[in-house]
Amino acid sequence: MSEQPQFTVKIDQNRYLPEGGREMHAIVSVEATAADGAPVPSATRASEVVIIDTSGSMSYPETKLRAAVAAAQVAIDTLRDGVEFAVVSGSNQAKMIFPKHTGLVPANPETRAEAKQALSRLSAAGGTAIGSWLQLANRLFDTVQGGIRHAILLTDGKNQHETPAELDAALAECGGRFVCDCRGVGTDWEVAELRKVASAMLGSVDIVADPAGLVADFRAMTEAAMGKSVADVALRVWTPQTATLRFVKQVLPSVEDLTGKRVDSAPQAGDYPLGAWGAESRDYHICVELPPGQVGGKELRAAWVRLVVPGGPGEEARVLASGNILAQWTDDEALSTKINPRVADATGQAELASVIQEGMQARRDGDLDTATARLGRAVVLADEVGNEAITAMLRKVVDVVDPATGTVRLKRNVDKVAEMEIETRSTKTVRTRKDETVTTRRGEG
Repeated sequence: MSEQPQFTVKIDQNRYLPEGGREMHAIVSVEATAADGAPVPSATRASEVVIIDTSGSMSYPETKLRAAVAAAQVAIDTLRDGVEFAVVSGSNQAKMIFPKHTGLVPANPETRAEAKQALSRLSAAGGTAIGSWLQLANRLFDTVQGGIRHAILLTDGKNQHETPAELDAALAECGGRFVCDCRGVGTDWEVAELRKVASAMLGSVDIVADPAGLVADFRAMTEAAMGKSVADVALRVWTPQTATLRFVKQVLPSVEDLTGKRVDSAPQAGDYPLGAWGAESRDYHICVELPPGQVGGKELRAAWVRLVVPGGPGEEARVLASGNILAQWTDDEALSTKINPRVADATGQAELASVIQEGMQARRDGDLDTATARLGRAVVLADEVGNEAITAMLRKVVDVVDPATGTVRLKRNVDKVAEMEIETRSTKTVRTRKDETVTTRRGEG
């Protein structure tokens, strides 16, 4: 059985534009599976850095630090033999917990036991400087060549001991170097701040409100990392000279705007980093602006999409899969006004994430009218796309009077956990519609 998954690219779009139409939208679905349909075993070289917040607040209550230590120990036990790893303590500055030197060591029974013993001696003191934690992880990953590079970062507070500019500089330095999944424990950290870190590092962000949930969460994150087998995958998008690529967004399993991460790779082509892959599927929404074409003219290629592993200097990229986004102009209104259901879903769920974040920010700012309107719109969208998890979370912050019209009332007393859960998880998406479903609504152009 092959160690490398097989990649496929599927394009969902309505290729017909009305006369004068310019914008072409398409969903690029990428799926990686084992050759025989079985889970992909990962013998690929991999490295892992576990970063634990040890600022003073982690000792209030003491169960928080103990739970973090137990979670890190479980993550170490979950590593495959031979995976190179390290554990970092984060406060005002980053320090090595294991090993003592600035480097990584292969996982085996002896090193696992030593790392877990070192973790058991942790104590909490000092402040929070997340950028410095990432920079130490970056130096650690510099000691290995190639392979999967993954980090877990846990914090319980705000990044108060370095400036926003210092954090931005660290993210610019570390972004694209490794993937980092971020977790906030408790409710004293800032969702927007940790989301910014996770976004720059192509990782996930989530809340673990109860420290008792850390063990299961760390195990799941480490298992997912151990299941990756292709590192540094990119979406390479070519467009014609006369076209403008408006945006590239991941829309499944979460909403993430990749537009600003573009790295030019060839004339009229750019790479959008996707991180490491195992057996999984992800969807991307691409929008291309074209000069209006001739009605009834021939079909054109609006974009050429390839999934690649970029080569080093002087090396060709390895192409994993490819597909075409097409465009043709028509005066047949029945053709040009059809919205592809996958495009409709992506648009709806991206808007859902946006209005939730806007609504919750307005609520914090005391702008209750805007908060009510935005969260009411979120109720409508969540129902339309069938995102039941978001619907359940919304009902913890608003009383729904009429879900069809989005008539809601803000709850007066909202649990802090419920508030942070919906903000953190607002970008998580679900696939709800069948490919063959077609709706007729406004045109795509």
